[in-house]
Amino acid sequence: MPKYIIERDMPGAGSLPAEELCAAARKSGDAMAEVGAVIHWQQSYVTDDKVFCVWVAESEDAIREHARVSGFPVTAIRPVSSVIDASTGGG
Repeated sequence: MPKYIIERDMPGAGSLPAEELCAAARKSGDAMAEVGAVIHWQQSYVTDDKVFCVWVAESEDAIREHARVSGFPVTAIRPVSSVIDASTGGG
């Protein structure tokens, strides 16, 4: 199944307390159940004003439907073409 990086413009995201981030994760899980599509959140990276989420999903449409149901913004969806890490270069 395809993997995607979802970019979300969320001003102030980097200063949200842990409780609010946990609540957002629960809200996302509830939306996944409601959407009913094959979609799986792996993790998110929170920066000052953006959140970058890693998803495995059957389609970009499934991700957009999750965003609609959850209320989380989607600035861009980018399909992952390959993954590299320290083990890729023998490091």
